[in-house]
Amino acid sequence: MVTLAGPARPRVGTEMRELGLLHDAALLAENGRIELVGSYADLGRRIDRDTNVIDAAGRLVTPGFVDAHTHLVFAGNRAAEFEKRIGGATYQEIAAAGGGIQSTVAMTRAASEDELLAQARKHRDWMLCGGTTTLEAKSGYGLNRETELRILRVIARLAHEGPMLIIPTLLAAHTVPKEMADRRDEYLRSITEELIPEVAALQLAKYCDAFCDDHAFTVSETRQVLEAAQKHGLGLRLHAEQFRPGTGAALAAELGAATVDHLETVTEETLRLLSAAQVQPVLLPASVFCLGRDQYPPARTMIEMGLPVVIATDFNPGSSPAPSMLFTMALAAIEMKMLPAEALTAATINAAWSLGLGDQIGSLEPGKAANFLLHECNDYRELAYYVAAPSRPRVFIAGTEVTA
Repeated sequence: MVTLAGPARPRVGTEMRELGLLHDAALLAENGRIELVGSYADLGRRIDRDTNVIDAAGRLVTPGFVDAHTHLVFAGNRAAEFEKRIGGATYQEIAAAGGGIQSTVAMTRAASEDELLAQARKHRDWMLCGGTTTLEAKSGYGLNRETELRILRVIARLAHEGPMLIIPTLLAAHTVPKEMADRRDEYLRSITEELIPEVAALQLAKYCDAFCDDHAFTVSETRQVLEAAQKHGLGLRLHAEQFRPGTGAALAAELGAATVDHLETVTEETLRLLSAAQVQPVLLPASVFCLGRDQYPPARTMIEMGLPVVIATDFNPGSSPAPSMLFTMALAAIEMKMLPAEALTAATINAAWSLGLGDQIGSLEPGKAANFLLHECNDYRELAYYVAAPSRPRVFIAGTEVTA
């Protein structure tokens, strides 16, 4: 059993290799929460005729995966653009020709709330089958008030129906909608003065995010969005340094963001700022892989500098149509040289802390939600080792087995 028991904070440095392994272990849960974790010899005495016993038969048990960066809700897909990228077109070239995010925006605006819910539920179920028990979900494919609110309502409906815990994030600052390309200031004002206050008042989001890059928003524009979000009580997350250094990570440190995500091109100087500000880096290797790029975030440098690394899928229709946390863990190991134990920590307890939930989920400790996975293997290293193998863990949320 991988308990990941440890300090009540994100894990850093060599702590990311300390999994709290127990052999011949048992876990006792009641009313959806973990009561005790320890040896079967000790806890076995607590079993009576009313106890529901699940025999792991010597297999691996881990906390449920926590996917801290997804774009769960959108309509349609971008398979045609995938083919163009394979043919040699770059992400930026496709976006400049009216594709990319803008094409998903058009399809999402045309979809009803129920249609978006049905597709998002399918995405959610893919993730659930792979062992994700908690995820963060962003808006960002509406780029107008009506559709951004529709996406956030879909996220709220999915969260309400369960069983997965879903944390909502407003990402209206994903890019400038094409109809306002020559009115950037007006679009920014609509986000900062109208949409953020409304979303905060309706409690439709816990966080606000922005995409800071050459084809999205400048550092100055991103500052306006994040400062407005802070003013209205939203936590901060940020897409930064994906394609070029100097695109927002220092701003995340200055404003005390919860996370800064991507960081493929980040410099060591900026990493020192993030470390001092205790901003968690969320690394998204599947997006690098799916875009056919070879510059992965410098995870080893981050770990050696004491940053509490998180890995996530970045599931989205364009740059990362990859909903699997196990695949993300494999990429983290193979391409970013994270040890399997570090990848597992980054996909569970560190991810939980990045969502402000580290005291509730992410490890198997008394008092936390009984969210755990019973894997087909018996060695935690196999999770990253078997790349793209059929994933069939038994998934338990709040102590109850769930299926998609």
